[in-house]
Amino acid sequence: MAIDAQQKFKIKKFVKELSSYRGRHTELVTVYIPAGYDLNKVINHIFQEQGTATNIKSASTRKNVIDALERMIQHLRLYKRTPENGLAAFSGNVSVKEGQQDLKVWSIEPPTPLKTRIYRCDKTFVMGPLEEIMETENVFGMIVMDRRDAIIALLKGKAIIPLLKTHSEVPGKMRAGGQSAQRFARLREGAAKDHYKKVGEYVKEQFLMMKDLKGILVGGPGPTKYDFVDGNYITNEVKKKIIAIKDLSYTEEFGLQELLDKSEDVLAEEEVADEKKIMTRFFETLAKTPNKTSYGEKEVMDKINQGVVNILLLSEDLEDERIEEFETAAQEFKSEVKIISVETREGAQLRDLGKVAAILRYEM
Repeated sequence: MAIDAQQKFKIKKFVKELSSYRGRHTELVTVYIPAGYDLNKVINHIFQEQGTATNIKSASTRKNVIDALERMIQHLRLYKRTPENGLAAFSGNVSVKEGQQDLKVWSIEPPTPLKTRIYRCDKTFVMGPLEEIMETENVFGMIVMDRRDAIIALLKGKAIIPLLKTHSEVPGKMRAGGQSAQRFARLREGAAKDHYKKVGEYVKEQFLMMKDLKGILVGGPGPTKYDFVDGNYITNEVKKKIIAIKDLSYTEEFGLQELLDKSEDVLAEEEVADEKKIMTRFFETLAKTPNKTSYGEKEVMDKINQGVVNILLLSEDLEDERIEEFETAAQEFKSEVKIISVETREGAQLRDLGKVAAILRYEM
């Protein structure tokens, strides 16, 4: 399951804050509770660790660790059970002045299930599992081809990453003088089959052993893509991963973008489809009823404060502090907030438009 841009921003901000803290000794407590794990077992374990901490020689370190564990226990007892996706919790003395105590506790429920159980006292909080969640994205294979060309790519999150191109030896439709029509047709058909075999081998090399591959999208002009998929050119294991076959007008890089556009029905659950949908709605509104839209930081903030913003669109390229300012203002007036990546064509357009845009509740 991919996480959306807002969830990623929330985790990124959380990780950034907690990564900035340093303990003087091993006084910062990290607890990761996996999805489905018994919360009471974790609390009992921390209670036992609290007893062990009484053996720490340094009086100040001993006090800070015991107090941090106590705050952790109190915090975890606020939960009746482990949240659906697990829980990451952190506590410790984060005072910058030696001899003073500034005891804090944080927790976050991740958007995808935690699989790791961690308990650690250290000079820093353990951020690895949360950082991994930010990197988790659904991956799809893409194949765009006709009888003469083929391109293989990955759709990772929202980014199209071309892997390789290949060109066939299929001769053009004009035959050389002296060749019979039948012989020329056989040559063309034989070259086409060689092309399919070569593409099939490349597809197998790229996608067969790819563990994170969620599916493969195939597209191209004419019947070539069906000849390729229905013929004996790719292994059954790879064929099972094909989730869509689309008619396209283009090949090569333009074809990849068209395949993505035409596969939105298949990728409906993917973040890229949601982003493209809302950005398309904004640009259509901008074209038809421009007074129902706004863009640019100052202009949009003015509209938020007037209470007329329905949907606020923020580029992830905007500074974190400004994103927070806009989110806070939007919440006050119950405006929906969407954080848009810069990896799609529409996301890049938003960035070039001033990084902030809005669909208004009515024309202004």
